[in-house]
Amino acid sequence: MMEEPRRLGNRYELGAVLGRGGMAEVYMARDIRLGRAVAVKTLRADMARDATFQARFRREAQSAASLNHPAIVAVYDTGEDFIGGVSLPFIVMEYVDGSTLRDLLHSGRKLLPERSLEITGGVLQALDYSHRNGIVHRDIKPANVMLTRGGAVKVMDFGIARAMGDAGMTMTQTAAVIGTAQYLSPEQAKGEQVDARSDLYSTGCLLYELLTGRPPFIGDSPVAVAYQHVREAPNPPSYYDPEVPPVVDAIVMKALAKHPDERYQSADDMRADLERALDGRPVAAAPTVAAGFGAAAAPTTVMSSPSGRGYGAGGYGSAAAQTRYEPTAYQGSEYGQEAPEDEVPRSRRAGASPATRGKEKDKTGWIILGVVVVVLAVLAIFVFKTVFAGSSATTGTVPTITGQTLTQAETTLKNAGYKLGTSNCGSGTSSNSIKSGEIISQSPASGASATLGQAVGYCVSSGPVQYTLPSTLTNTSGSQTVSTLQSKGFTNVTTKQQTSSSVAVGDAIDIQDANGKSLLGQTEPVTTPLVVVISGGPGTVTVPSDVVNKSCSDADSELTGMGLSVNSQFTYEASPSFAANTVITTSPAPNSTVNKGTSITITCSSGAGASATDTATATATPTATDSSTGGLLGGLNGGNNGNG
Repeated sequence: MMEEPRRLGNRYELGAVLGRGGMAEVYMARDIRLGRAVAVKTLRADMARDATFQARFRREAQSAASLNHPAIVAVYDTGEDFIGGVSLPFIVMEYVDGSTLRDLLHSGRKLLPERSLEITGGVLQALDYSHRNGIVHRDIKPANVMLTRGGAVKVMDFGIARAMGDAGMTMTQTAAVIGTAQYLSPEQAKGEQVDARSDLYSTGCLLYELLTGRPPFIGDSPVAVAYQHVREAPNPPSYYDPEVPPVVDAIVMKALAKHPDERYQSADDMRADLERALDGRPVAAAPTVAAGFGAAAAPTTVMSSPSGRGYGAGGYGSAAAQTRYEPTAYQGSEYGQEAPEDEVPRSRRAGASPATRGKEKDKTGWIILGVVVVVLAVLAIFVFKTVFAGSSATTGTVPTITGQTLTQAETTLKNAGYKLGTSNCGSGTSSNSIKSGEIISQSPASGASATLGQAVGYCVSSGPVQYTLPSTLTNTSGSQTVSTLQSKGFTNVTTKQQTSSSVAVGDAIDIQDANGKSLLGQTEPVTTPLVVVISGGPGTVTVPSDVVNKSCSDADSELTGMGLSVNSQFTYEASPSFAANTVITTSPAPNSTVNKGTSITITCSSGAGASATDTATATATPTATDSSTGGLLGGLNGGNNGNG
């Protein structure tokens, strides 16, 4: 049964290993979502537990992802996998079908000078773009430059790239020195601030090796090589290959100047000089002393490119610029080795007499002794800087984790090279602005400079302060209720008025939420919006005029329904204008505005003919009779007179 391929992010199926480095492994992979080949770089498992390497790896992703240029390997995606509970970050990159310049150099072949300039021009195009975007690569070397099968140049591995102006743009870490000793600029070797011109020095080292098959300096240790970068002048490339014209020597030696101010000041400046050299025009770089022992100065050479012109119609590294190789004897080790005898041009070896060679042997012992002394001095300086001055490359800026859950904070810190520490809440954990379960404070504070790998303490919010509202509000004014709630921390308290016949005007009736639900006696966070309901008294009504001429019983019902208190007895008056048992008027009069609950008297008509005023129970409706009997009033006033 075939083993399932390893899959990252449920999207990238890993295939064969394309390469391994000191920090990462690169796999051929397939993006199953888009159906394309990609390269996936993963941090080595043994490095994943080191916060410094985690931070450097993630910094590479951030730096490269911000750059979009044909000469820079594109970054498509980033993510992380978990193996044994350890985060293993990965970068998904453009798959480049080709090989690195290191592979080309180690194959034992040497490029023609014209092709070397073309390739270097492609590297400078990438650097010019990255420098204009504020990114310094800091690790230009053959292993980080690829040639596609079509001859195009691709710069990769921004693992130690930094934004220009970063306080931490130095190279004092031992690992960084060991990894790139042959291509370090003098300021990198000394642990000083670097800028774009440091990349140009490294590019000069790269061009030197393309031209000669060897780096400008070799030695038996990284420190010895670093010392030479700082103190010794390299031989011009033509010393090792007489086919290199003086104009190219001048370009290389200007790029390798010890002081940044003496180098090219931009990648575009250096690229322009390469183009002038390929065209046979004068270059900005000053000519160097002729190569060899006593050799005469060589005349200016018009360089002939295999494509007819240095860069060809397709630009740097275009398919039109066919690569040609010549054999070379160089097979140097990682840090370089003493040049084989065949490496020094025969014309120069022939020019050296036995006596001269004897003198050189006599000086060898003194040179070795001097190198040992220098190496010890450099090591002492490095130890002093590491122990007493610290290394800015091991520090970073603490990210913000307030407002995040513990899980989110752990990821944020890990991405920045830190780890989550322990809770250090101190006096309190409540917060009215940060939800329960989220971090309200951190130590070191956000934006502080701290050693990578350091634990960051935190305090988790328990949410806003809680307060139990009163269960009753008897005889409590509305304004007093509002003040009390605000003093307890409630910040969103509003009021509304409501009529009440039982609660005095201005007193509080209830405390409600925004939906009108009573919260009396409830425990609520002080962030809860509250509404204090205040009594506006019983309210007022207008005695309607339409009760006039209505039956007394209908008027009674209408007025009672409006909240008025109708007297239990009607008042009756004889009236020729109103039918018996209809309303003549009310007291208070119709159209009067009165408080609800006000007592009101209805005056009813007893019909025409009677003049006396009497009363009857409001609930006993008089019976209408013939007017000859005098009606009900006649019966009440006349008593038992029998002759009606």
